[in-house]
Amino acid sequence: MNNNNLDHLAIIMDGNGRWALDKGLDRTAGHAAGEHSLSKTIDWAIKNNIKWLTVYAFSTENWLRSDEEVEYLMFFNRDILTRRRDEFNQKGVRFRFLGDLTDEKIPDENKELMKETENLTQDNTELNLNFAFNYGSHDEIHNAVLNLHNLNLNKKLTLKDVKDSFINYFQYPEVPFPDLLLRTAGENRISNFLLYQLSYTELLFIEDLWPDINADILDNVLLEFNSRNRTYGKN
Repeated sequence: MNNNNLDHLAIIMDGNGRWALDKGLDRTAGHAAGEHSLSKTIDWAIKNNIKWLTVYAFSTENWLRSDEEVEYLMFFNRDILTRRRDEFNQKGVRFRFLGDLTDEKIPDENKELMKETENLTQDNTELNLNFAFNYGSHDEIHNAVLNLHNLNLNKKLTLKDVKDSFINYFQYPEVPFPDLLLRTAGENRISNFLLYQLSYTELLFIEDLWPDINADILDNVLLEFNSRNRTYGKN
């Protein structure tokens, strides 16, 4: 199935912990299972000519989880890059890491691997994968306001100037806004994810847990998106 209407898919990958607990496993087992779903989703996106995929991997609020789970997630994300970076690079996936990577709570090894991965894959064009890591939309918007204020302190900006240039003070202003936001596991929330960018994005919440996601489910997501009439407020 090829589709040109869906250019940018954003995903809140929810349900890893619930999937594991339902099976009597530790929550960390759900994150490991979720890695396979991410890999399948990347392959599916490439097959369907979707050029942008943004996934919520670790939010600024996730630091509130148990020390054991946070430590595992830091190790787990580092491990994915160590094991699978070359594979994704060969598939033509370009990585960007969206979020505050200067945070001292992030291990230095993670920071180094993320920077190396961005450099390694920067010329790839098959799929742009935005990995939201230590990301919170409130922080992103607040930083944009601060940057706009600091860089234009001595300029007299009109409201139109601010509206026209505001997105340029985000981390990746060149990234198109998502066409569709998908959240798994039956939660009907946005959870501080891409709040500014989602203004006219289609929203879809499904019951399936993230580790259970496969190409058939994603095909149905695509069909649902294609059935919608996007008017952008015109009708």
